[in-house]
Amino acid sequence: MIVMPAYNAAQTLQMTYGAIPLDVADRILLVDDASRDETVDVARALGLAIIRHPHNVGYGGNQKTCYMEALRLGADVVVMLHPDGQYDASLIPEITRPIVENRADLVLGSRMATPGGARAGGMPLYKRCANRALTAIENTVLGTSLSEMHTGYRAYGRRFLETVPFLRNSNDFAFDTEVIFQAVAFRMRIAEVPVATRYFPGASSANLRQSTVYGLKTVWTACRYLLHRTGLLRSRLFLP
Repeated sequence: MIVMPAYNAAQTLQMTYGAIPLDVADRILLVDDASRDETVDVARALGLAIIRHPHNVGYGGNQKTCYMEALRLGADVVVMLHPDGQYDASLIPEITRPIVENRADLVLGSRMATPGGARAGGMPLYKRCANRALTAIENTVLGTSLSEMHTGYRAYGRRFLETVPFLRNSNDFAFDTEVIFQAVAFRMRIAEVPVATRYFPGASSANLRQSTVYGLKTVWTACRYLLHRTGLLRSRLFLP
């Protein structure tokens, strides 16, 4: 199942949908987070299944709806695809393969796995530097060696979503970081697949202020994980 957490994606949704291989998914769901544009109208015209939030709950809150609905419908593999056209939808078979072959519970589509790939895709310099710095901090704390922990292109196995308490996570962009720390805390298998990215006018992207807040919350998540692991301060994020 492909889930698309959407907010003001009317200009890019059709392009994103058109790039999805026709036989790659049994279901495609768009969850609209109270968009102020014609996202829902475009989704209806494309024949997508739609859940519309009556008010905006944030990026993380949107994902919670996506995954709960995917579990309710019996999905075995769930791919999160941003509807802004930034990620290459044709790579979904590669993203899902490690889960289908029972080699991973969580797959991250890494823009940093290929040297120079993020720069070629137009990722701003400050984002590339922040991405690498934060990923290095997280790898040190978690004892992992991932090339990127800040990608929005991901696939989850059903066992992952049934085990990790993602409903306790933040409703904002920190959700993505918390999920990775939870993956390690609950001993889930993580795999990476190289992906390309496209930054262009119209593709959603956090501004400098939002990116700074996100970076600080990432460091705070790392601190919470360390405090929990050492037993100094238990966190509900990492409790069954």
